[in-house]
Amino acid sequence: MTTGRGVGPTDAAGGPARHLPVMLTEVLAHLAPKDAATYVDGTFGAGGYTRAILGAADCRVLAIDRDQTAIAAGADLVLAANGRLTLAEDRFSHLDILAANLGFAPLDGVVLDIGVSSMQLDQAERGFSFRRDGPLDMRMGGDVPSAADLVADLEEAELAHIIWSLGEERFSRQIAKAIVTARAESPITRTTQLAEIVSKVVWAKPGEMHPATRTFQALRIAVNEELHELVRALAAAERALKPGGRLVVVTFHSLEDRIVKTFLSHRSKAPSASRHMPQAEGPAPSFRLIAKGMVEPGSEEVAGNPRARSAKLRAAERTETPAHPDGDLAGLLPADLSQRRGRRRS
Repeated sequence: MTTGRGVGPTDAAGGPARHLPVMLTEVLAHLAPKDAATYVDGTFGAGGYTRAILGAADCRVLAIDRDQTAIAAGADLVLAANGRLTLAEDRFSHLDILAANLGFAPLDGVVLDIGVSSMQLDQAERGFSFRRDGPLDMRMGGDVPSAADLVADLEEAELAHIIWSLGEERFSRQIAKAIVTARAESPITRTTQLAEIVSKVVWAKPGEMHPATRTFQALRIAVNEELHELVRALAAAERALKPGGRLVVVTFHSLEDRIVKTFLSHRSKAPSASRHMPQAEGPAPSFRLIAKGMVEPGSEEVAGNPRARSAKLRAAERTETPAHPDGDLAGLLPADLSQRRGRRRS
């Protein structure tokens, strides 16, 4: 689920950055930046997509990130862009409101690169990685409970549900039980502590994924409400894009890709009709698919950047139809997550 958001072409605005953006060529091809247009990079990270968009056309970009560290690191790029780049520290689910308030709406394009950035993984103090000892935090930004808070406070059944539904971990019940047993002896506050607890339950052969991978993923998604944010961001993009505007989303996990696929599928299909009810009901399509199915990175990119191996891109173009009502969005979330918000121990 790692994105590796970051560096664009060396001749793009602001020069090179620190990390390789995934599927940059494919993102630009589907976004098709043009002069005098406005775009939102909803997941700024190290600025790779933003640099590339600014370098591809004489356009303006609103780049959003809830991580204040990423926003601060983008100051030089703002200066280099000469008024064409605005940074906003906020959630990308608010992109429609931000675009309207900051003079970018209606939008010609939105790009979203879903997941944790390689910068966050590389910083032990952020607590995202089981390979580096650090505080069990995992917060991308904002005043929300940390991963340590969830591990300390949630009931065993709720922990198991989170690890299963968000990490797709088949040993979720055993892991939750081990966590509850361990926390009764001493607080679990470090990444290596949790990784060791999980590793005693889940065994992995040499060369296989680390035993704690899925558990850490699940806790990170829960801490940052990532799937809820993705659903809200897709709806926000639908509201903010002008007819002909393009939405490009890169995901790194089946849970995320399933949400994007389902959303675009529903929004791009005409209302159904039958011989019993020839008059189709429901709104007309608000998107037209511009990528047939999912687009995957080429073998050369995967060889040069292993973090791209699980990436999937989906893209669509806005139609003239007004944005659909949001009433059906909760159905995009897996395992009834729309109804479960985390039950704490009393």
